Amino acid sequence: MFLGVLRVLGGIKVSLLISSFQVGDVSIGSGNLFLIAGPCVIESEEHAIRMAEIIKGVTRALGFPFIFKASYDKANRTSIRSFRGPGIKEGLHILKKIKDQLQVPVLTDIHEVADVAKVAEVVDVLQIPAFLCRQTDLVVAAALSGRPVNIKKGQFVSPWDMRHAVEKCREAGNSQVVLTERGSSFGYNNLVVDMRSLSIMRKFAPVVFDATHSVQLPSSRADERGPAVSGGQPEFIPVLARAAVAAGVDGVFLEVHDNPKVAKSDGANALESTKLREVLKELLAVRKALDVAHATP
Repeated sequence: MFLGVLRVLGGIKVSLLISSFQVGDVSIGSGNLFLIAGPCVIESEEHAIRMAEIIKGVTRALGFPFIFKASYDKANRTSIRSFRGPGIKEGLHILKKIKDQLQVPVLTDIHEVADVAKVAEVVDVLQIPAFLCRQTDLVVAAALSGRPVNIKKGQFVSPWDMRHAVEKCREAGNSQVVLTERGSSFGYNNLVVDMRSLSIMRKFAPVVFDATHSVQLPSSRADERGPAVSGGQPEFIPVLARAAVAAGVDGVFLEVHDNPKVAKSDGANALESTKLREVLKELLAVRKALDVAHATP
């Protein structure tokens, strides 16, 4: 389904099309709130399956549509000594197992054009990392795979410039594209979320808010004594997530871990799995309140 939007950009009226589409039983862009969640990286087969089971159990009980997310390779780690994941072969084996056994759609990120075809054979959604959102060849290759594409907005990119990334996908023949906000660089080692960006980008495509990377403090734990890693302020995850749902996003992205203190990637900004149910209940309450307000004369 397409929703036509007329927007003035630089004094020129541009007609844009916003599409809604299905990923398994998850409807994206239709007005129903959905969740993308999982550990940052695949730490092991056992852990990835356990996390998928935990998240599925919570979301199923709440009737909250869910896409599982985990990376087989974190190619943009701060330090060369940081854990990157099991690699594409083992990672795709694990993601396929989760998809088949738990009957949930899966999402993972890609970094190389050469990996797109292999990954698209297994996963339901291809994700373009924030640092690569302007890489034309990668975006186009993802679009040509025929899989839905989630493009994360770069920390260095204005929300209105994400229109160009969407157009790359659509001109490659793929209208199944969604944008994810994950905060903008704000000085050194800090991010800030401009809630206006959610409304701006939704003129181009359905929008997801990444509440966990938005509270990240990039490379903030760097010193001469050990590997550089990112910090975070996970206590603000519920606050920003509620604000984003109130602003009208289509979905929420959460990196969830059962023990963030020992997570092999992004533990400092991950949501502890025991807190997931309460956060999702709050998000559903915000969305319901908005629906009631819109339906009331």
